[in-house]
Amino acid sequence: MATFLSTILLPVAVGAVAIVLLLGLVNMMRGGSPNRSQTLMRWRVLLQFVAIVITMLAVWALGR
Repeated sequence: MATFLSTILLPVAVGAVAIVLLLGLVNMMRGGSPNRSQTLMRWRVLLQFVAIVITMLAVWALGR
């Protein structure tokens, strides 16, 4: 389980955070909708939380 978390699930979660962050930056640079920026920021925060939880689970599983 630790291997799955640290080698597959964690990079996917971090990649999702990076994609949403880049989408938000592109939206701001183009002068896009503020509502879309807020939505992307909320998604980024949620995905960061998920990535942190996965990281902590992987650390816990590796320590067992």
